[in-house]
Amino acid sequence: MENSFNIHALINLLDDPDELVFHHIRDEIMNMGPDVIPDLEEVWEETSMGELFQSRIESIIHDIQFNNIQNELLYWKAQKSDDLLYGMYVLSKFQYPELTFEELDSFFKKLTQDIWIELHEGLTALEKMRIVNHILYDVYGFKGDSDDYLAPQNSYLNDVIARKKGNPISLSILNVILAQRLGLPIKGVNLPRHFIVAWQDDYFFFTEESKMPILFYVNPFSKGTIFSRRDVEQFLQQVNIPPKEIFFTPCSNLDIMKRVINNLINSYSRKGNQDKVDDLIALQELFNAESSQSSEE
Repeated sequence: MENSFNIHALINLLDDPDELVFHHIRDEIMNMGPDVIPDLEEVWEETSMGELFQSRIESIIHDIQFNNIQNELLYWKAQKSDDLLYGMYVLSKFQYPELTFEELDSFFKKLTQDIWIELHEGLTALEKMRIVNHILYDVYGFKGDSDDYLAPQNSYLNDVIARKKGNPISLSILNVILAQRLGLPIKGVNLPRHFIVAWQDDYFFFTEESKMPILFYVNPFSKGTIFSRRDVEQFLQQVNIPPKEIFFTPCSNLDIMKRVINNLINSYSRKGNQDKVDDLIALQELFNAESSQSSEE
């Protein structure tokens, strides 16, 4: 109780006109981390101390949340990059700070169970992929968002799940997360202008994963259409992009996250939301290692 009182007393000093005093108080509050946000929100809602006070609280809440996202993404990159769902969860908190991992995890547990029931060892790779497609697109009703292709909502996984619509990379991410949980050899492929997934040959194993042969490619944006390497080559010819091997082979989760962030930057740039663009560029810099082509979806 005493600690809460002290926090509120500190917050109430945020309207001090002296900038040096304000920055000292701000630093103390920032050091408390995300746990202080409910107190900040409570004061923001219950007091009317003027525009300066309100804007300072809003700014501190944003900065705490953004710092937390940066720290979580750095942790994911260093320790959990094999878990794409967790990375997408952290990125979704950029727009939805109250989102919990359990909300996303519970959905994928149910979806994974529904697909797993239909799978058995006697099925071919194509048959397994068709089951995944059937559950995703026929049963759950996921589809490509052709009406508002560049909407930011198509890059936030919780929005994609709620709306049952997404762009090529977000629908591909559904496939990649499911594959990890089901033990299926489905990987993301960083094809320029249209992210896809590939089914690797699950009967042959090589030291370098990228050298595992690809049995076929899948376009999640068109309800899981299955196609060949030749089709990928023809697509690259149509968009006048010289073929490179990285356009045909699996990419890393780091590449996927970087491309999602790039899509969000493009989305908010079109909307004229420079504040979000600046924040996303800062997040993008966390993934500054070289990766595959990161073109807009």
